[in-house]
Amino acid sequence: MQFMVNIVVRLPDDWPKEKLDPLVKAETERGMQCVKEGKLKRIFRIVGQRANFSIWEAGTLEELHATLASLPMHPYMDVRVYPIIKHSTTEAWEAAHGAMPPF
Repeated sequence: MQFMVNIVVRLPDDWPKEKLDPLVKAETERGMQCVKEGKLKRIFRIVGQRANFSIWEAGTLEELHATLASLPMHPYMDVRVYPIIKHSTTEAWEAAHGAMPPF
């Protein structure tokens, strides 16, 4: 199953760089691992915010929850999850032309 996830990170404003930098590095490393595992399909930053929209793949809601909870910044995240399915326009394109063009 695929999910569109909206994540907003709310870190304390007064965190020193020495505390923030290792957390950002760990979050990036875990995100890259999720891509390698086939769980994180795409991620898009929201301009001007510490927030994103992302596409995730999971077999169950419990699996998605465990994956999101494994992110180092999870304690500071507001997360909204939207199950998604293929749109009829995508299906029509694929029937007529094959795979959708890459981003």
